[in-house]
Amino acid sequence: MNTQLSRRAFLGTASLGLAAALAAPAARAAAAQPASPKGFGLAKRVVLLSLDGIRADGYRTARTPNLDRLFARGTLSLTTDVESITVTLPSWSTILTGYTSEQHGIKNNNWTHTSGAAATIERDPQGYIPSVFSRLKAQIPGMKTAFYWNWQALINPYNPADFDETAFEANDGYTGNCAKALAFLKANRDNPALVFLYDVHTDHAGHNHSWMSRAYLTAIEESDAAFGVLLRGLAEAGLLAGTHFLLLSDHGGHGGGHGTRLPTDTIVPWGLVGPGIRKGLCLRGAGTEDTSPVLMHLFGAADVPAEWTGKVREELFV
Repeated sequence: MNTQLSRRAFLGTASLGLAAALAAPAARAAAAQPASPKGFGLAKRVVLLSLDGIRADGYRTARTPNLDRLFARGTLSLTTDVESITVTLPSWSTILTGYTSEQHGIKNNNWTHTSGAAATIERDPQGYIPSVFSRLKAQIPGMKTAFYWNWQALINPYNPADFDETAFEANDGYTGNCAKALAFLKANRDNPALVFLYDVHTDHAGHNHSWMSRAYLTAIEESDAAFGVLLRGLAEAGLLAGTHFLLLSDHGGHGGGHGTRLPTDTIVPWGLVGPGIRKGLCLRGAGTEDTSPVLMHLFGAADVPAEWTGKVREELFV
């Protein structure tokens, strides 16, 4: 047996050794880099299905076939806790800015960006509170945002410049905004997009007829039907499977009102579904203040305020 290497074999062995030596530093550098956390930068578009005044047992009792089918593919929590003030403007501000009511300073429904009395931890040069919309616009190239609402004061904390489209629907209307949201998503199918789609008529049914009344449950069912039209439209446009949906509410209620720390007021549904989201997870310990951190994570925005008390729920991601 010839124990000497041929010149070709020797050169081949040397070349392999050189290649390995050159690759080693790069391999070590790659190994030193922490892996991206699960779900980071996962989303192309997210729709916030936002119903006002939905207590958890009200959602469970109402007939919601469209939302049931949607969130059967993802995670739905019926034990999510509302940040301290169970009042509409303070609570939605926490959901959409990431700050607690003590931090953003909104304590009632009368706040505007010119309300000097309410101290906030941070405001933009125009006096508005930086929101998840403005932060995503600043960090994600091509980001498109839309805000559709039907209770006038709801938009007060947010700078109009943060949105590519806004639409207010009067008299508790909601179906027109569902159609606008669908058109916006179709028009921006090639861009990252965050759409806030809000309905207050569920809350007003509670105030006018009491929480858990037949009229209140019917209002939830009507919203579900409107969302069903949106979902079918997205499916027909080939956008449904690639879209993430968050189901949100700001508070529940009891009798004809809300604003207490009773579980009827503080425990609300919160759900997430879309590519890479765990199916059938029993999510525990979540709070509505987790919404903005989860949204930033979904879109891959890494610059998150250290003052936020909410957190990314990593168990949501496969």
